[in-house]
Amino acid sequence: MPISVRHADQATELRGGTGGDESGGERQNGGQVADHQLRAYESMEGLLSSVDNPTPIVRLNRVVPFEHAQVYGKLEWYNPFGAVKDRVAANLIADAEGRGVLESGQKLVEPTSGNTGMGLAMISNMKGYSLTTPLSSAIPLEKRIMLRFFGADVLELEDTLCPAPGAPEGAIATAQELAERPDFHMLDQYRNEANPGAHYKTTGPEIWKQTEGKVTHFVAGLGTCGTITGTGRFLKEQNPDVKVLGVHPQEGHDIPGVRSYRQLGQTALFFPDEYDELVEITDEEAFALCSRLNREESIIAGPSSAMALAGALRLVPDEPGVIAVVIFPDNAFKYASSVTRHLPGLTSEGGASPNERMMETLIANTRDTPALTIEVESAYDMIEDGGPFVVDVREFDEFRGGHIPEAVNMPLQEMSDYAAHLPEDREKPILVVCETGTRSLSGALFLTSLGYRDVRSITGGTQGWLVGGFPISTD
Repeated sequence: MPISVRHADQATELRGGTGGDESGGERQNGGQVADHQLRAYESMEGLLSSVDNPTPIVRLNRVVPFEHAQVYGKLEWYNPFGAVKDRVAANLIADAEGRGVLESGQKLVEPTSGNTGMGLAMISNMKGYSLTTPLSSAIPLEKRIMLRFFGADVLELEDTLCPAPGAPEGAIATAQELAERPDFHMLDQYRNEANPGAHYKTTGPEIWKQTEGKVTHFVAGLGTCGTITGTGRFLKEQNPDVKVLGVHPQEGHDIPGVRSYRQLGQTALFFPDEYDELVEITDEEAFALCSRLNREESIIAGPSSAMALAGALRLVPDEPGVIAVVIFPDNAFKYASSVTRHLPGLTSEGGASPNERMMETLIANTRDTPALTIEVESAYDMIEDGGPFVVDVREFDEFRGGHIPEAVNMPLQEMSDYAAHLPEDREKPILVVCETGTRSLSGALFLTSLGYRDVRSITGGTQGWLVGGFPISTD
């Protein structure tokens, strides 16, 4: 049976209780009153999501192949600053204020893949704080530009799309170094229980109310894991039979804001025992479904939303009474540079050159080719046996920050200058490594073109090497 739809003139007026006033408004932090019926607010703070001011859920009608199960997308770009992370940003700051660790004019620092930084920047603007955001240069240009536009001090680093603990020069290490200074404070979304707490207080109650307690499956993509952990905890407290389903991308993925299974081990908020099932989705599946969501459902969802939905279509059973809610973290407008890499024909002749498009296609096509890639564990075993020649194609400064002990540094753009240092034997096994396993694919293709017959790129790069617990040298 479909969820009943209540229009504004039919809705039961939610008044009284803590947080309300006799006019039907909701009292926000600082004593401001927000009237959600009139959509009238004293500041942007009043637009922050809550059970009385939820982001909408919309049923999917064309891209879902089910006959019986109903699937709803929860459109998180209706948060005031455009993404699900607004909830986390608001609660991180509110929690720190409640504990008395923030002072007027406080300098905040937070490693981010973009959306948390955007929410923190705008809430900091409201409250008189400043924000520094170390992040990966692989994050879409649109996000990096807007973070600066919002007033954040953006430090671009060579790092994974989602920052990883342990990277010698990564975003988290840089943030922690700044946080040691007395004038900075790091909110730490990767460990702070205020992250899932935001979703326990808002996202979970919103979904429960919007589905009238009929939700049977909750689905979320996995990044910091605050969304799935906090929302899942609330929903299971209401009904232990609600299935909490997690969706993650493939290793070496190109979907901003989410983490591969290997990367999930780096966040302290990943609690797999609390989730009923996990599933992996490829870049190809996510970007193709992203296009369909926009063109067939007229829902302006981004690639991480489509990834979560693709996982739902794998895990949710098509049975009567099933009502699934999938988190759609943000819209597509921040990801033009990402979708053009995966969906051909979107740029004019003034876009990428034919050679650039050809190289992007070559890298995409070889990413999962067994003959050209090798997992970190197998690479470690090969190196321990003393067989391969190891080439690190990162820049000199990255290499000095930490590298596989046996590796020889040959920066990708200068590899042709190092031909004399390569093995004479074209049958010699060669392993190529970079930070995340992307640039190394280009290096592997280059070495193959020189006639080397046993060249493989290490999937996950030095980040995967670190996560695997293997030794790193700084010599």
